[in-house]
Amino acid sequence: MSENKKTENQEHLEALTGGGKLPMSRRTLLKGFTVGGFAAAASPILAQAITTPSTGLEEGRVLVNVGDDDMFAYRAYPQNKKNAPVILVVPEIFGVHAYLEDVCRRFAQAGFYALAPEIFFRHSEAGQYASVAAILENVISKMDDAQVMKDLDKCVEFAGSEGANNAQLAVTGFCWGGRITWLYAAHQPAVKAGVAWYGRVVGAKSALTPNHPVDIASQLKAPVLGLYGSEDTSIPLDTVEQMRQALAAAGNNPFAKASSITVFDGVQHGFHADYRNTYNATVAKEAYNQALQFLRGKNLI
Repeated sequence: MSENKKTENQEHLEALTGGGKLPMSRRTLLKGFTVGGFAAAASPILAQAITTPSTGLEEGRVLVNVGDDDMFAYRAYPQNKKNAPVILVVPEIFGVHAYLEDVCRRFAQAGFYALAPEIFFRHSEAGQYASVAAILENVISKMDDAQVMKDLDKCVEFAGSEGANNAQLAVTGFCWGGRITWLYAAHQPAVKAGVAWYGRVVGAKSALTPNHPVDIASQLKAPVLGLYGSEDTSIPLDTVEQMRQALAAAGNNPFAKASSITVFDGVQHGFHADYRNTYNATVAKEAYNQALQFLRGKNLI
């Protein structure tokens, strides 16, 4: 691993700590590496973790055919709403555990068909690892942005096959998934809006990660709302300002012009993650309401 990648992963580790087809038996085993429904490396889990009811929802785990393999995903949508708009919920490095499933139910209660893919599955299940460092080494360092885009495209197709309106498409993501949100909004023309939660916008480049959000502002195909914390040690405010400047410099792109970034004072990385010690209930609620307002403004719900 390059020295730049080591440094980047170490910064990520510090933030997260508060400062082919697989046989079904193998898949079942991998899905078992959880603690009370949470990824093993996400421990300790705080008692404040929110549980959104599934009343009125169709919800559960599904297998998405991504061409050369099958990928687990969790999806939730309103039972009595036809052609619900789609929102892809891209996970943190911990994969799809109880928190991401709950976020899907929240968006489903708001009217979306929400789908969270186990996007790391090609490099093993993130939930099986007991430490953040192990996930970064064995999973995140191997992720290929181009493959991620293709897999998310297949998720959009899957949502359409279940009767959702994938022409009305949004994407949101947290931490690692926040970075992917920016990239997917530049990749997929069907996206109408994105909400990126504390996703890295600059970083070391490689064959697997050739561009970062700051590089693709002029290529956005949908407006993005970025939600960040002023005390996020892994995403310094000067890098957030670089993203603002990149959006401004891409002013000829109407989607860049319609994008915006909110920095919430006094909160850390993961301020929306209610199971972690960086959670801030007041800001999490404010940010979520801002996200819904942004999505409604794009006529998605």
